[in-house]
Amino acid sequence: MVGLPDDLIINARDEVAIRRHLALVALGKAAADRVVRIGRLLDVYGRNWHEDQEIVISGRRIAWVGPSGAWRGEAAERIDRSSLAAVPGFGEVHKHIESSHLTPEWEAALVLPHGCTWTCEASHEFSNVDGPRNLEFWMTARKAGSPAKIFPLPGSAVPPTAYEWGGGHYGFDEQNGFLRDHMTVPGLDEVMDWPAVWNPRNPSHDRLWGMIEATFAQRGVVEGHAAGMRAIDDISAFAAAGMASDHEAWTADEVADKLRRGLFMELRPHSLKEMLEGLIAAGQQDWSNFALCTDDRSASDTLKLGATDHNVRLAMEAGLPLEVAVQMVTINPARHMRLTPWVGAIAPGRYADLVLLDEVEKLSIAEVWADGGQVSEGQSYIAPVPEIAWPHWATHTVNIQRQLRAEDFAIPAPAGAQDTANAALLRPFHWHDEFITTTLPVKNGLVQRDADRNITKFAIVDRFSGEGKTAKMFWLGTGPRTPDTALACSMGHDKHNIWVVGSSDEAMALAVNTLTDMQGGWALVSGGAVLARVHYEVGGLMTCRPAAELDAEMAALYAAGANIEWMYEPTFSPRWWPGFPERLAFATLTCAPWRWVLVAPSPLAPEGFVNVATGETHKVVW
Repeated sequence: MVGLPDDLIINARDEVAIRRHLALVALGKAAADRVVRIGRLLDVYGRNWHEDQEIVISGRRIAWVGPSGAWRGEAAERIDRSSLAAVPGFGEVHKHIESSHLTPEWEAALVLPHGCTWTCEASHEFSNVDGPRNLEFWMTARKAGSPAKIFPLPGSAVPPTAYEWGGGHYGFDEQNGFLRDHMTVPGLDEVMDWPAVWNPRNPSHDRLWGMIEATFAQRGVVEGHAAGMRAIDDISAFAAAGMASDHEAWTADEVADKLRRGLFMELRPHSLKEMLEGLIAAGQQDWSNFALCTDDRSASDTLKLGATDHNVRLAMEAGLPLEVAVQMVTINPARHMRLTPWVGAIAPGRYADLVLLDEVEKLSIAEVWADGGQVSEGQSYIAPVPEIAWPHWATHTVNIQRQLRAEDFAIPAPAGAQDTANAALLRPFHWHDEFITTTLPVKNGLVQRDADRNITKFAIVDRFSGEGKTAKMFWLGTGPRTPDTALACSMGHDKHNIWVVGSSDEAMALAVNTLTDMQGGWALVSGGAVLARVHYEVGGLMTCRPAAELDAEMAALYAAGANIEWMYEPTFSPRWWPGFPERLAFATLTCAPWRWVLVAPSPLAPEGFVNVATGETHKVVW
């Protein structure tokens, strides 16, 4: 496309110039860059296969699709893939790239061989770390030449609730600007704080409705998050409020109730087979209002399971035809997100993103093409990975301007308490209306843990103000039983302050100070020594290196963790299991259906212990 604008980042003026040229290529009046001959091609609009097809490519886009030999133009090269079948590049309707813990250019190298060529990035993770530079962050890899398309949705959960604060704050003005100024922004990231939406007395009510108003004004999509929502009244209210989707369903009945009330259903792999089997058994016929989505998956899990292709295979195992499952990662999500001019099909005007299969019935991927060129062979990524020197604002996000000490994690006994004190307890994934209460021993004026009853100490440390403000309380059924041990992490959905759990205050301080020095990641300490580190130097959430290197560091963390005795008690989450408590990174969520949570100290929750549904606060000991 000599003389034409670059189309890595979509904008209207350049788009017009590109499409004027594509029209001439389609008519044979301008030369193409290449023609790819395909043995079979899936039309996702009609769910039909077409034999012996050619795809005419100009620059990064498709100009013409049809029977081999029928196009009248000239091309710089012709490529024969007539032994392979083509389906469109897979898309993610809802994914947090940050949860791979790789920067976008390295995440692209990981998932592209699995067919994933475009992602709707649910960007409240990095938004909560550096909201003002969020879009700049997501566009950096693409501008540098990464073939993966990222369509970022600014986060509604910035901050997640009114009781949190930190690296970002979005309202009407910010959302209006994002959508007005950036064609790659399709809408508003999942609206998670449902109590704030329906309750006018909630301090986040006006902020959230401002973002929803801005999204409507700019004709964007308002994505939903209806975790734990089962009552028909609530589902109806959720849809009536303008939420267009939900990705939190776990059962076929829940999916059916939400689908019936107009929600676009984004199905995650956790219970995907059970949901689809139930829907098929119930006679579901129309799958156009469904997509498959990954949501959160680490690089280590992607190396083991796959990426979007794993979701498609699960759907096929549940009984969906391959053609329907492919629609659910191509045209369905593209339509929902209003991205059909660019992705979702092998059709003129779209990016030339192709998944080439050597065994269709097994979804066996031989090659992936993105932006008009081959980027993978088998499971290997063969395109260049852009070299990005991520700037200081992305690599220095743990702002704690002091060394924490054991005293920062001590919990003084209330006045008059000599031998025992009352204490509030939470446990991972505690979704009760009330917190647990117990009695704990007092020693030297401080309330103590009780390992014999599976009670340890949990803390949230603010990593944004420079002060290292700390909220701490007692938790049940998690953390190390091994003495003088602590585990800390800078990834704590969704605010991403540092969380730390430990059997001694000294160990907790060492773990947090280690993370500060590393600028984020994981730190496991025991006996006064650091046993393992995992580096998330970008945003405290990601690392700029290949997936295999990160996976090796995670394996070393797991190996060190295997020598620690971890407390455990079952809870409501089916994904909370014994052993190394990695899922604690999600136990710090504050969105629905959570009630009582621990957050970093804030004006509305000075000790950090607050019911996010009601705004009620309580002492951690009394």
